[in-house]
Amino acid sequence: MYDKLDLTLEKYDELSLIVSDPDVINDQALWQKHIREMSEMEPIVNKYREYKKAKADFDGTRQMLDESGVDAELRELAKEELSELESKIEALSKELQVLLLPKDPNDDKNVILEVRAGTGGEEAALFGSDLFRMYSRYAERHGWQTEAIEINDTGIGGIKEAVMLIKGRGAYSRLKFESGAHRVQRVPETESSGRIHTSAATVAVLPEVDDVEVDINPNDVRVDVYRSSGNGGQSVNTTDSAVRLTHLPTGLVVTCQDEKSQIKNKDKAFKVLKSRLYDIKMHEQNKEISEQRKSQVGTGDRSERIRTYNFPQGRVSDHRIGLTLYKLDYFLDGDLDEIIDGLIANDRAEKLNN
Repeated sequence: MYDKLDLTLEKYDELSLIVSDPDVINDQALWQKHIREMSEMEPIVNKYREYKKAKADFDGTRQMLDESGVDAELRELAKEELSELESKIEALSKELQVLLLPKDPNDDKNVILEVRAGTGGEEAALFGSDLFRMYSRYAERHGWQTEAIEINDTGIGGIKEAVMLIKGRGAYSRLKFESGAHRVQRVPETESSGRIHTSAATVAVLPEVDDVEVDINPNDVRVDVYRSSGNGGQSVNTTDSAVRLTHLPTGLVVTCQDEKSQIKNKDKAFKVLKSRLYDIKMHEQNKEISEQRKSQVGTGDRSERIRTYNFPQGRVSDHRIGLTLYKLDYFLDGDLDEIIDGLIANDRAEKLNN
């Protein structure tokens, strides 16, 4: 590990000199490339420098203890310092192990987030609407931008299916563990007897991908245009601005009617199609290690029940890490970080143990 850290530090110092070169500064594309590379290395470099300083202090203090002529009081203070430095070095070493874990190449990407009502009829659709708002509020709390791509609502506040684009650095790294089945337990407004119902909605979190990552043959996609419709099929646009894409080899269908412009709707629909195809591609590549992934957080299995939202008790429980919070109202308002931080920590621990 430390050989790798030494090489990282050496590379960082080399880049520090390169980005100061006038010729490199004049080539903005190259300069930006090196700056991004340094930015990615910086957390590791800073932590390793802190580790090296603590190690040097430890060695210096221990050497002083080995010398003769050190009075008893100073020796006692040195022993205390050694104990503190030993604990600090151990903690820094663990932090460096985490920083050196292979990084998910999708972590810094934007997110295509899809919510679909599951079992439970209209109540499931209402819960889907709650989830859609929850993730919108979470994005807002982090200063990320959101764009609705497709919303298929029920007309009374529910959502059968909704897709949104979340733009922000690190969005995928924070939201990638949200894929799965979300279960709700509450008394529906239409329930006169006060009986608690259980409904569900599924969430899929996909990284937004670049053209170079997914190559789509135009001949493989059928493009249909039609007029946007509102509740009850009512036409809300006098032009054929809505777009439906059908990927013939896979049968995937993507629709978008959020924009008044057909061109914008087509562009958004292609973003979703590329992300879905990329998701299929990644799942196929990971088949060989699927058994290992099932034991880890964030398998992305949308049939896996990952969380329960219990309204009568005001609690939310994540079943993967056994964490229950009694602040459901805050959670549904986008305060998800406590559980998401727990999921990330658990994922890191699993990777360190493998």
